[in-house]
Amino acid sequence: MRNRFARSMISVTIAAVAVSAVVAIPRTSAQAPAPAAKTSWGEPDLQGIWTVESDTPLQRSPKFANQEFYTEAQRAELDEQRAALLRRDKRVERGTELDVAGAYNALFMIIKRTGTRTSLVVDPPNGRIPPTTAEAQKTAAAEREFRLALLQSTETCRTQSVACNGGKYDATPSPRFADPPPRYNTVRINRHDGPEDGALPDRCLTLGLPEFGAATGSFRRIVQTPGGISMYYDVGQGQGWQRNIVMDGSPHLPASIRQWYGDSRGHWEGNTLVIDVTNFSPKTDYQGSRENLHLVERWTRTSPTTLENAVTIEDPTVWTRPWTVKQEFTRQSDHENRTYYEPRCIEGNYGFPGLLRGRRTEELAYAEGRGPHPATKDNATDFVGVEDDPLQ
Repeated sequence: MRNRFARSMISVTIAAVAVSAVVAIPRTSAQAPAPAAKTSWGEPDLQGIWTVESDTPLQRSPKFANQEFYTEAQRAELDEQRAALLRRDKRVERGTELDVAGAYNALFMIIKRTGTRTSLVVDPPNGRIPPTTAEAQKTAAAEREFRLALLQSTETCRTQSVACNGGKYDATPSPRFADPPPRYNTVRINRHDGPEDGALPDRCLTLGLPEFGAATGSFRRIVQTPGGISMYYDVGQGQGWQRNIVMDGSPHLPASIRQWYGDSRGHWEGNTLVIDVTNFSPKTDYQGSRENLHLVERWTRTSPTTLENAVTIEDPTVWTRPWTVKQEFTRQSDHENRTYYEPRCIEGNYGFPGLLRGRRTEELAYAEGRGPHPATKDNATDFVGVEDDPLQ
């Protein structure tokens, strides 16, 4: 598999409009800007199936300081290190809960060549997400304290696993098992009293905007009509969704109306599509930001085969200043991806009910003296033990 990585292409499973087709993606060089293509009704043409063909970390590693771009030697070194991940099938101590839980090896992941930039974040200039506010830090600490309390009597904390960092082992299950989370839960916690104890993806609730890619693939298709634009996303393992951008100049929805993907209102500034997104649901979460999240997206066709997207992210209750991410997408073949099957989230349809039934079975066994207390079993930290990508 390493030789396959070293060649000038990677194979990825198309999601955004071409699920079930495998496409070879060549490594492309930067192209000079070309005159903007126009639709038949005169608007800049952004249509097509788009994906990012290289991997770039969201934040810049401190070791690259204010270095905005990798050198060719640095990219080659990172490619060599990351090629080894293609054989990854690491196991932790055999027979432990974490050994059984670490079900995802490298076959489930897409590892692309290292991009030219050292971070997707372009502002602040240091390539780092701005510091969080005191209020956001307090909220994050309360949520982490709650999650660690539910883990305290498990093997994960007894063995001082990284998943229990900041916590401590106590053989007695925490009394907080009966408590509600500090706010609406969006992540995995070590409890399955009901569906809302599960993470959003486990419940087949997509993560939405902003969308900066996933380890298992990320594609989008843009469709334009006179007076309207739709974007269809396929991200991860069947978490597909779409949004419509309102282009009639009308104001945002009233603040009392909240939507999972926010309220997208767009307009043209020259050849750039500018989309203002507000009115997010408090049940969604992007790095701690919820209903106060505000995005300004700028989509610009930079050549016949490339599309730039710059997103400014703002939430004064979470970050001390706005910050901007920039991505460059490459167009994919319409013909090779002409068949599209609606994404389906199999994990949520079948796996999640199984988790709930399994927990009820464990509770019954404990009540009858046939098994351990369910709180001593870790059902939340399934990815511990997988090596980190050196790019991150």
